[in-house]
Amino acid sequence: MNRDERFYAFIVSKTSRSRSYARRFYVHKRWVKVCALVVTFLFCAAAYGVYGMTQQAVHLRIEQENNRLRMENERQRQQLQKLENRVDAIEDATRRLSEMSGVSHEEEEGTSPHGAGGPALDAASVEKLESRAARLEADMQQYEAALKERARIPSIWPVEGESTDSFGFRGNPFGGGSNEFHPGQDIAAPRGTPVFAPADGTVVQAGWQNGYGQTIVIDHGNGLTTRYGHLSKLEVGVGQEVKRGDELGEVGSTGRSTGPHLHYEVRIDDLPVSPLHYLPPR
Repeated sequence: MNRDERFYAFIVSKTSRSRSYARRFYVHKRWVKVCALVVTFLFCAAAYGVYGMTQQAVHLRIEQENNRLRMENERQRQQLQKLENRVDAIEDATRRLSEMSGVSHEEEEGTSPHGAGGPALDAASVEKLESRAARLEADMQQYEAALKERARIPSIWPVEGESTDSFGFRGNPFGGGSNEFHPGQDIAAPRGTPVFAPADGTVVQAGWQNGYGQTIVIDHGNGLTTRYGHLSKLEVGVGQEVKRGDELGEVGSTGRSTGPHLHYEVRIDDLPVSPLHYLPPR
């Protein structure tokens, strides 16, 4: 007997008169197998597609996260580089200011920019560099303050010339055999020789004064003033800020004077002191 290769399905229906009949439907088994294979293939393809899309989304998220981390690392690297450049620049400036101001500059152990190792790039490194930069900036401000303070101390000769009468008692230059107290240092120089400010300060007097003739007085702060007498010409006015080395006027012989020279005084709280305490050796 031949094997039936068909798949049968039966449907039984009833009529209103209770009569029944059966209609037979059949589908060949081969088509059932083909449909099953097609459905299985479509299901697998759909599942694979969903899996592929899921993996692609995961890879996309990973790539985005990697890009974010690379950008963050690059930002931190640039920040660290800027901080290192800032520290180097501040250290150079601080060292120069330290040498100029005479204030000692102590380098902390392990803070030298030369030979510092390790590629570590973390928040601690950045914070350490920022702290170090802030400390160096504070040191630099201290050195700048020291320099400004030193700049207000008269430390150069105000004019080129020959030292004559010094601070203290001397014979009367106009004769008579009497002695008098001389409150400054006389420096003989030809008429018209430039007179320079020996320190930073503010001009508080510029004009005629009895005995001194044409006179300039500079206030250097902290009660320290300097005075320049017998000038033939004034180059500055009251209220003018001057720096060390600025021209104040010219040597003359105005006032109580026997010839062209500069009368130079240094006063502390308006009491005259010897200018030689402030003047460098010739």
